[in-house]
Amino acid sequence: MSQKQAAHTSTGSSRVASSASDDRVDVSILVVSYNTREMTIECLRSVVRETEDLAYEVLVMDNRSEDGSFEAIHGEFGDDPRFRCFESPTNLGFAGANNELARSARGEYVLLLNPDTVVLDGAIQRLVDFARQHDDHGIWGGRTLFADGSLNPTNCWRRYTIWSQFCRYFGLTWFAPGSGLFNPRAYAGWKRDSIREVDIVTGCFFLMRRSDWERLEGFDPEFFMYGEEVDLCLRARRLGLRAIVTPDAEIVHHGGASERVLEDKRVRLLTAEIQLQRRHWSPPKAWLGRMITRGGVLLRSVASTMARSLGRSDATSAWNRVWGRRGEWLRGG
Repeated sequence: MSQKQAAHTSTGSSRVASSASDDRVDVSILVVSYNTREMTIECLRSVVRETEDLAYEVLVMDNRSEDGSFEAIHGEFGDDPRFRCFESPTNLGFAGANNELARSARGEYVLLLNPDTVVLDGAIQRLVDFARQHDDHGIWGGRTLFADGSLNPTNCWRRYTIWSQFCRYFGLTWFAPGSGLFNPRAYAGWKRDSIREVDIVTGCFFLMRRSDWERLEGFDPEFFMYGEEVDLCLRARRLGLRAIVTPDAEIVHHGGASERVLEDKRVRLLTAEIQLQRRHWSPPKAWLGRMITRGGVLLRSVASTMARSLGRSDATSAWNRVWGRRGEWLRGG
């Protein structure tokens, strides 16, 4: 029988349903849910279904959802001793919620798992085994697919550069998405079908030793959503903790389920980019990066206005409002 007890977050009290034991835990699986009730439940079911030969615990934080997520998750998993279900009184963001969960983690490893994912074919066990076989690295990731089984290439990235920003914001990436020269961040042309060291592992399926997570103090709380895993990977790299991915641990990642307003998503992404430039680039380089980003968004805004004047239904019309909010994202939060 589960019991409710008081928990504390950086923003105040939260509800928690807990019945975890004190036995050894190989991996603590952290899942942050925000208005993704059905997807989150399916994700958690897949964890249970596909993780049989591993000592694990699942820590779920509902980030102030309005769709009854906490009650539904607790109703289905609250009596499982491997689960602890938290409800935050405020939306802590992806970074803040994972940091809060990690404080309660007991595993040798922590695994960040998005709620809009489905674990396939023992992927968590495979990823932990891979980490133990490649323990000279410090961050491990797997392969992500779309629901139809096709490759979702967003499992990993190269770091941001001035060239990658220019290509992205001035259309070169759009014209040549398969080019390693014009789409440098995406490891274009690689089908994620081999083991490879990478710069960034995406936070949807991200494994790290808990001791290293604690040494790095987890995510930087300045990042609310987007960019936090980039910052963490770059900081980890400075300590010699390299990132590597394997094709043998596969999940489905639907992507973008909790971010439904296109304008807000773009503003958050731009804010994160400016934050990363300020943190990891020299001041002159960061200034140039901001100018490239600013120019690219202005170009998209002008193109959107022209498309509407021609009577076209332009899916990029949100760029006008994003440009109008430039004072918000150019500050970097």
